[in-house]
Amino acid sequence: MHATLPLLEGVHFPPVSREHLETLQVNVGYRCNQQCLHCHVNASPKRTEAMDRSTAAQVLAFAEQAGVGTLDITGGAPEINPNFRYLVTGGKRLGVHVIDRCNLTMVEEPGQEDLAEFLADQEVEVTASLPCYLQENVDRQRGAGVFEASIRALQRLNGLGYGTRLTLNLVYNPQGPTLPPPQCALERDYREHLTRDYGVTFNRLYTLANMPIQRFGSTLISKGEFASYMRLLREAHQDSNLDGVMCRRLVSVDWQGYLYDCDFNQMLGLPLGGIRVHLSELMGRDLQGRPILVRGHCYGCTAGQGSSCGGALANPA
Repeated sequence: MHATLPLLEGVHFPPVSREHLETLQVNVGYRCNQQCLHCHVNASPKRTEAMDRSTAAQVLAFAEQAGVGTLDITGGAPEINPNFRYLVTGGKRLGVHVIDRCNLTMVEEPGQEDLAEFLADQEVEVTASLPCYLQENVDRQRGAGVFEASIRALQRLNGLGYGTRLTLNLVYNPQGPTLPPPQCALERDYREHLTRDYGVTFNRLYTLANMPIQRFGSTLISKGEFASYMRLLREAHQDSNLDGVMCRRLVSVDWQGYLYDCDFNQMLGLPLGGIRVHLSELMGRDLQGRPILVRGHCYGCTAGQGSSCGGALANPA
C-alpha cells in the first residue's frame, strides 16, 4: 500500500487550537468483518489489533476524570472487540452519551445475535454506515450482499425503537474522489427511498468526505488521482469551517491507549501535539488551548460544506 503521509507533510493548513474537551473517541481495534474501498482505517478481517480490558478501564477512568459528555466508540467494527460492551455499560454508568459507529452487518454476525437488543437496552446512539440508498452502489463499495444485510439490520433496529425513541443516524461517503453533495438534500433523498422501498426510518444523515489516507489515499496514488483530489479539497476550503472541526473538542484514543488529535491523525501515526502520550499520563491535565497537529489531509474536513464525525459543518441551501 502506498504511503500518503509524505505527500501531506509539506501542505500548509491554517493553525487550529483545542477548546474544551467534550468527546472521547475510542478506536478499540482495526479488525472488521468488511473491507471497504474508502476505509481510512484500512480495516479488514485480517487485522489483529484490539484494545484489552486494562486499557478499556483506563479509557473509562479518563472519561470520568475529564468530565467528557460523549464516549464515541469506533473501529474497525467496534462490536468485534470483546471489551466493547464493557465500555458501553461503563460509559452509561458514568452518565455519558455513548455512540456506536456500526457498519450494520455486524448485527448478523455469529455471536452478535443479541447486539441490536443490547444497544437498545443501553440506549446507545447508533451511527451507521450506509454509503448509498442503492444496492448496486453499496455492494460495489462494500461487497456483495452488504446492502441487503444492512437493510435487514436497519429494519431490526427500527423494530427496537431506533429512528423514533432511540437515535439512529446514517453515514454517507462518496464513491470516489469527489466532495459529498449537500447534506440536507441528500438526506431527503435517503429518507424518501428508504421509507418508500424498505419502510426504514432514521434520524439524520451525515455526509463525510473521503480522506486521502490509508486505503483510499493509496488507491488515489495508484490511479494517478491523488494530486487532483488534494487540489479539489484545497480549492474548496472554507475558513468558516475551522470553528466547527471535530478536533477542537474531541480527542482520539487508539487501541493501546495513546492519544491523537483525531482518528485520521491516528491512522497517519501523528500523535497528540506531536508527542506520543498515553491517556494515563494526561489524567488531571487540561488540553484547552493546545495546538492541533495539522497536515494536508485536514482540508478533507474544511472543504465545501465541511466534514466531521457529525456530518457537514455547514448547511447551505
